[in-house]
Amino acid sequence: MSECHTSTTGLELTLVNRQSQPVDVSRLVAAALQIAEAQQATGSLTVTLVTDNEIHRINREFLQHDWPTDVISFSYHDDSAGMESHVIEGELVISVETACTQAEKHGWRLDDELLLYWTHGFLHLCGYDDLADEERPRMRQRERELLAPFGLCPRGLEE
Repeated sequence: MSECHTSTTGLELTLVNRQSQPVDVSRLVAAALQIAEAQQATGSLTVTLVTDNEIHRINREFLQHDWPTDVISFSYHDDSAGMESHVIEGELVISVETACTQAEKHGWRLDDELLLYWTHGFLHLCGYDDLADEERPRMRQRERELLAPFGLCPRGLEE
C-alpha cells in the first residue's frame, strides 16, 4: 500500500506499508505533516514501514550493521543543505516490529513510538545529529519541541 500526501509547506510525503501490523496510518501521516510544517520543510520524503527482518537486511546492506534497528534515514542530497534550505529529499525506513516492542516497554501506543521514530529520522534529514556529543542536546531539544504538541515526552530525550 502506498499513499501520497503534501504538507502546506510543500513537503510531498509518500507512505509505503510493507508489513502486516495494524497502524493508524492517517494519524501518523497527519502528525508527520504537522511536524514537517513546524520545521518548514519542503521537498520529497518516502517513509516505508517494514518488519525487523527487512530493516535488518537494509541496515546490513547499506550501513554494514548486522542487527535490526528502529529507523534508518537516507538523504538524497548534501546533508549540510538540510537545515539552511529546509529542503528534504530522502527516505525513512521504520521497523514497526521494533516500535511494537518499545511501545509496550515504555507503556504507550504504537502510533506514539512510530511518531518518535519518524521525528528522529526526519530531523536527521534536516541536518540534525545525535551521534556527536556536542550536537546531541540540540537534536534532543528539537525532538521534544516537535513532539510536545502531541502530548509526547519520550524518555531518553533529556540529554
